[in-house]
Amino acid sequence: MSLQIPHRERHVNGISAVTKAVILVGGSSRGTRFRPLSLDVPKPLFDVAGHPIIWHCLTAIEKVPSIHEVYLIGYYDESVFRDFIKDASTSFPHLSIKYLREYQALGTAGGLYHFRDAILKGRPERLFVLNSDVCCSFPLNEMLKMFVEKDAEAVILGTRVSEDAASNFGCIVSDNHTRRVLHYVEKPESHISNLINCGVYLFSTDAIFPSIRSAIKRRRDRPARLVSYPSSENLESSFIEYDDDESETTEVIRLEQDILSDMADSKQFFVYETKDFWRQIKTAGSAVPANALYLQKAWQSGSKELAEHSENIIPPVFIHPTAHVDPTAKLGPNVSIGPRVTVGAGARIKESVVLEDSEIKHDACVLYSIIGWNSRVGAWARVEGTPTPVTSHSTSIIKNGVKVQSITILGKECGVGDEVRVQNCVCLPFKELKRVYGDVVVSSDGVRSQARPRVLGYEDKPKSSDCCWMLIHRDERNIEESLSFPDRLKDVYIVLEGWVLMFRVIVEKTPALVD
Repeated sequence: MSLQIPHRERHVNGISAVTKAVILVGGSSRGTRFRPLSLDVPKPLFDVAGHPIIWHCLTAIEKVPSIHEVYLIGYYDESVFRDFIKDASTSFPHLSIKYLREYQALGTAGGLYHFRDAILKGRPERLFVLNSDVCCSFPLNEMLKMFVEKDAEAVILGTRVSEDAASNFGCIVSDNHTRRVLHYVEKPESHISNLINCGVYLFSTDAIFPSIRSAIKRRRDRPARLVSYPSSENLESSFIEYDDDESETTEVIRLEQDILSDMADSKQFFVYETKDFWRQIKTAGSAVPANALYLQKAWQSGSKELAEHSENIIPPVFIHPTAHVDPTAKLGPNVSIGPRVTVGAGARIKESVVLEDSEIKHDACVLYSIIGWNSRVGAWARVEGTPTPVTSHSTSIIKNGVKVQSITILGKECGVGDEVRVQNCVCLPFKELKRVYGDVVVSSDGVRSQARPRVLGYEDKPKSSDCCWMLIHRDERNIEESLSFPDRLKDVYIVLEGWVLMFRVIVEKTPALVD
């Protein structure tokens, strides 16, 4: 089946031309870096500043008058977003919100192309594409204005970061005067620009779908090939045989690696540089700075959802109407209190997220932390992380030569005993902490994963404390951050990364050393 897009003239009033929006939500085999929070709720539905992450995307989309249809594209089960879509349809009555499920992970561009018929219904001229795991002000109307003024085929949202951090993102080289994109490289090995891709795009439908089709056609030139690095499937499933039926092709096509670089060759690809806040929500700890940024934005805009400033409320603070906070408890700044949370007398909460049905007992202290669902922090207990620079795009810090999480995270139904201190820890669900813990990942069986694991007879320093837990507790789904292999074993690392079944056997037969 070939793509047919009828030729049409540009709309006379470009701003009001038919526009649709897509939010890319990923799927259940991803989001491993968001554990332990993603064990109980998909990352796009995790509450930040009192609302699910993708709710903030919809808030921005609603402000674009020409958008009436929004598609969530991912490979979660349909039931995952059913309740959210029902609630969102009430909150955003002018938007038609639908979930389109991929039969498997198709990539950020592959999903768009797979559902092109649904997206192109009604002949929209433009398409916004938003990654769900970014936190920003989403200046969509400003991007739309540039799109119309430049008669563009694509506009990408960009922001400036430090030179040290730039190589962790897609980098954009642009003309300083016209803002035309001259060159785009995804995570370059050397520094080329500190202007990075924010994961928000505006495309002409006449340009984006033919571009994706061209990328697929280029790949079809070879009869059999490895379409992507294997992850959750065995090695053989990552090879494909092409045939003449394009609709049956199993293909992973990514906007960042496969499409944007080619679009930079045209003269109609521009970048809108935002001066406002932006950061990714990749790891569980990154939800805390994202929570702060969204709360600050809401406070500056005069949101009525936030708690009023008082002697014990330092704005911005979000308190759910069903939560009970003792008048003597001191909250803020940058605190979100979820549904049915109880905060006792004299408690202190700062730069934290407390999720629903949790209890913070009297005189407890919670700083730079996430308290999971149905968890309990005892009286006079102290749960804290370590503050990181506002400009930092990482929530990790180095302690004693080891990278650890700066944000303390308690998973679902965790308990911290009275007068217990927990600092810079990640605690898996259903664990009772009855003594002091620091700079470790604590599993539900009480194992402190702080040791160096031994694999295939080799022992090496891990990349982070998370990686020890992932290996020791046989969590093979996130091997990319599980081990730190010597250079001479990189080939073994690649096999382990892609061949889950092999890795599982190795883990089960390999003893783990725990201090």
